[in-house]
Amino acid sequence: MSQRKPSLPPAFRLADFRPALPGRHWANWALPLLVVLGLGIFPLLTGKDVHRETMFTLLRAVVMAVSLNIILGYTGYVSFGHVVFFGLGGYVGFYLVAVQGRTLWEALLAGGLAAGLLAWLIGIGILRLRGAYFALVTIGVNEAVKAFIQNFDPFGGPLGLTMNFSVYQAYGGPRAMLQMTYYILVALAVAAVLLAYAVRTSKFGLGLLSIREDEDAAEVMGVVTPLAKTWAFVLSAILPGMVGALFFFRNGSVEPHEAFPLHLSIEAIVMVMLGGQGTVLGPVLGAAGYQAMRAFLLTNRYLKDIQLTVSGALLLLIVLFIPAGLIGWLRRRFPASRRVLL
Repeated sequence: MSQRKPSLPPAFRLADFRPALPGRHWANWALPLLVVLGLGIFPLLTGKDVHRETMFTLLRAVVMAVSLNIILGYTGYVSFGHVVFFGLGGYVGFYLVAVQGRTLWEALLAGGLAAGLLAWLIGIGILRLRGAYFALVTIGVNEAVKAFIQNFDPFGGPLGLTMNFSVYQAYGGPRAMLQMTYYILVALAVAAVLLAYAVRTSKFGLGLLSIREDEDAAEVMGVVTPLAKTWAFVLSAILPGMVGALFFFRNGSVEPHEAFPLHLSIEAIVMVMLGGQGTVLGPVLGAAGYQAMRAFLLTNRYLKDIQLTVSGALLLLIVLFIPAGLIGWLRRRFPASRRVLL
């Protein structure tokens, strides 16, 4: 008698990424997409370089917040080391372009794959921890990778790497390169929103939400929690890795302290909490709101040195008074909005 081949665990089946919430309103995905596209198109309408650079910073924050929300908002695991994927992807991508002479497209792919691989390797171990233990370990992972990079000679050690600007000639010169990389970032922000929506409305996403509510109960109900959490961690890492490769290619240099600043992870957490963790639109609005506040603080002569203090205070106020964030408050205050705000 032939034996039946064992089926793959639920976290490995592509069918789990098909929509599991029928009847969703079209605005669930259209609203966050329109916000991102609106932000992306704004500099093209004004034609001003300063607006393009401002929107580049904002859209980078959008990708960081939306991707972090996959592990923080959907699964309930607070990661203070999310910037490690941005930094590693940036270093890998920059090394390929500046040292190996590879193209930007290869660098983007390699940066995303390197970040995803790191998430898989460390996720298998640290995602068995919960609560504060997991949060503390993510800080350690970021510092450990930073220390490794600082002592890794091919990546330039503590001095980092610089690039000959003649590389930009292959992309039409520095000005054309700035425009091209901006368009790529807009595309990555759109991809982040679509990925967040696809995960949120899939069977896989429902498994992540069940882990957030009660991980032990989720296991009893058949969710393969170690694999589900690891896949969520990997999905949250790939796009930040690509953004890191894009950012440092644009910057022309990369150094350890620029690639792995802990405050970027803290700011991403504030953005997610501000907009509404576990929602699709929330991190987008949270990133836009936080970046507007950050721009005000940095341009104010009296407040520019207390930016991170304000971030910490804001996070505390959100946790105490509006833990569901802006989207959660709107859904509670206006019940009719629950159909369109996801």
